[in-house]
Amino acid sequence: MKIVVGLGNPGPEYVATRHNVGFDVVGDVATRLGWVASPSDFDRLAKSKFDGLALDGVITTSCGSEKLLLLKPMTYMNDSGRSVLAAAQFFQCAVIDLLIILDDMALPCGTLRIRGDGSSGGHNGLKDIERVLGTASYPRLRVGIDAPPGRVPARSYVLERFSPDQQPLIRPAISRATSATLAWAEKGLTPAMNQFNVAIPSDPQTPKPNKPTPDVPGRKPCGDPSPKAGNS
Repeated sequence: MKIVVGLGNPGPEYVATRHNVGFDVVGDVATRLGWVASPSDFDRLAKSKFDGLALDGVITTSCGSEKLLLLKPMTYMNDSGRSVLAAAQFFQCAVIDLLIILDDMALPCGTLRIRGDGSSGGHNGLKDIERVLGTASYPRLRVGIDAPPGRVPARSYVLERFSPDQQPLIRPAISRATSATLAWAEKGLTPAMNQFNVAIPSDPQTPKPNKPTPDVPGRKPCGDPSPKAGNS
């Protein structure tokens, strides 16, 4: 069982804002998998579960078939952990089998970074998830949104929509983030890191891989016992 969580805020006023990139990627993943006809259909077709909106199905991985849950927490960003923990505990999902997708002001707009652990970097959604899980050792996919310009407060900046200059960067970034999410779900963390932790390529279909990065220590392919969410 794998769980992909896109972070964001519910409500029409937050649609397409910088802080809702995680929602956008999850909707695109569902579309790519054929679970919905378009990202805008996600909320209409999803079930209200785990203090969020959820769609699930079966995907084909390098180890065979596996169940995948796509989740948008409806708790607002600062309380995202409640939704994540509810889903993880219900499915007894190991923290290594969670992927959190979020926006990141520390990265240039359109840049992706996928990691197996790390700090919250000041992101309130990650802070709350780390608090409830009791660990920072879970995969996360960051989508760059640029730092706020001038003296614009970070809180205001993330709740605004992308600027005209950013639009041509974020649209393909959401598509690449979808590909990175599916690579993580189907092949594992290390292949996804090696393929997508690169500078924005001129041809998004042929990124140059980085030097291979070790996977999470102690994690073996497919079905190994791992710490369960909420027990660490």
